[in-house]
Amino acid sequence: MAVERHINFFELQKACAKPGCPLCRILSDRTERYIDNMLFEHITDRAFRKLHRLAGGFCGFHSRNLESFRDGLAVAILGRDILEDRIEAFKKRKPWKPKELCPICVEQDRIEKEYLGFLVQGEIATGASQPEEASGHKNERELRDFFTASDGLCAPHYGRLLETAKRIPGWLIEVHDHKFNELLQRAGRFIELSAYGRQEEFARLPEKDQTVWKELAVNLRGDGPD
Repeated sequence: MAVERHINFFELQKACAKPGCPLCRILSDRTERYIDNMLFEHITDRAFRKLHRLAGGFCGFHSRNLESFRDGLAVAILGRDILEDRIEAFKKRKPWKPKELCPICVEQDRIEKEYLGFLVQGEIATGASQPEEASGHKNERELRDFFTASDGLCAPHYGRLLETAKRIPGWLIEVHDHKFNELLQRAGRFIELSAYGRQEEFARLPEKDQTVWKELAVNLRGDGPD
């Protein structure tokens, strides 16, 4: 199946033009919009309120910035539900165990699967017989070009891609093999030249290699809760 131009294509293209894992960036942006819209539009939705309560509210990661959103009333209403349940558990001296997953984690997982699936769809071929096929393959080449020029996926997202995709385009594997092997070499060089007596050699490293430990940390954790 050839790549089509729709919101996923353009959102991925925009994310690839910025530093860091493009999927982490998309998830961060989409999650923030989801929370903002949810607080503004769905606070009176009984089905959502029930799900939120069964989940014990949002997880620690996704509730960390609730005080920065625009609707304090929505945060208070949702929070009161959870506090009532916590107080009830305190009275009974019983462990408080949510019965459902954080709604935002569920939504984030859906978005992640959607974009990983989009990234591996299609395969560049020659001799397309139909105009729409030629257009689809042109789109895939463009996707490959802008993704290759990006920082690529972080280790958690590339690991999930390998675990979930039935087939992965060769170029995508090549991009990440090169990325992570190069990062490993740069980290090794940083460690080697950090030894006592090698200060002058360390000072000759490019600036990005002098701080490669930061790049390594971000790539290993991703920018999400994983």
